[in-house]
Amino acid sequence: MAELAFSANDLAIVRFAISPMWEVAPSFRLLTSNTAHPVHRRWVEQVRPRVLAAGLDRGWLAELIGSSGYVPDFLNPAPDQPAPAPASEWEAILASPADRVRQDLDHLARHQGHLGPRLSSLRADPPSGLTKVTEEIERYWELALAPYWARIRAVLDADIFHRARTVAEHGAGHALNDLHTSVSWDDNALTLVHRKQNTPRQSAGAGLLLIPSAFTGPGLRTRVRPPDPPQLAYPARGIGTLWETRPAIGACTLAPVLGRSRALLLTELDTPASTTELAHRTGLSPAGVSQNLVALRNAGLVSAHRVGRSVLYARTAAAEALLEAAFT
Repeated sequence: MAELAFSANDLAIVRFAISPMWEVAPSFRLLTSNTAHPVHRRWVEQVRPRVLAAGLDRGWLAELIGSSGYVPDFLNPAPDQPAPAPASEWEAILASPADRVRQDLDHLARHQGHLGPRLSSLRADPPSGLTKVTEEIERYWELALAPYWARIRAVLDADIFHRARTVAEHGAGHALNDLHTSVSWDDNALTLVHRKQNTPRQSAGAGLLLIPSAFTGPGLRTRVRPPDPPQLAYPARGIGTLWETRPAIGACTLAPVLGRSRALLLTELDTPASTTELAHRTGLSPAGVSQNLVALRNAGLVSAHRVGRSVLYARTAAAEALLEAAFT
């Protein structure tokens, strides 16, 4: 077991945040593991072919994120706001000090036994290598996570709302005790089971950053890199419902407001899809689908994401909220 001690000041600055990068590493590991997953199977089946076709299983991320074990700390910069945009996290990675990048890579080499050619070049020239790393992260994000981010984000937001309410009603200690079965709060310290070493507060930074994640589970992930606050990524509540399909009845409810075709398209975008796929599913003409998608995109209800030669359309957070209202 490991302990992280808390002063009154540390407890006062405990905060929650959503981090795109805390979804990148575990989701990439899941995609490249070739193992079934009870919750994310539907997502894996859709996304894995895209990632393999793009060759991302043979690139920088494949060398940085192994099938298990340590992931370099510079890939998980501390979020400086409650929900940073993905691009701001890429910028934080680019700004990683060269000596810290080398320390992380040395630590990774001890875990893996050696560094591959790409990571050796990254160690030799961190600024140049980090540019290539973040470019690949951005490609991976657009292929694997951006089309689904509104749905993922809704689960993460709901988790934080629940825990914030717990803090308000029962106090921070109760909320910390409720994070995960391997975490307990007692005597001004947070105890983490299955951690080998204590984390002295003087070497951990002040406070604690709690990050719900859709892909981290079932265990916890930690990052301790002073002067940043320690980060604790935990499985968000409600992950089991993440990929559930809504009944098509919602299209009938929204049709008087949006029109039948646009309501139908929004309902069909329960899974991100191309114009051709949507035409096949709905029976609408490709031209009609395209015209309606433009209208939905202009209204902020649909986003577009380029995947190779095609474009995937996905519902936005505003669309998810509209459908949620229609189903209740």
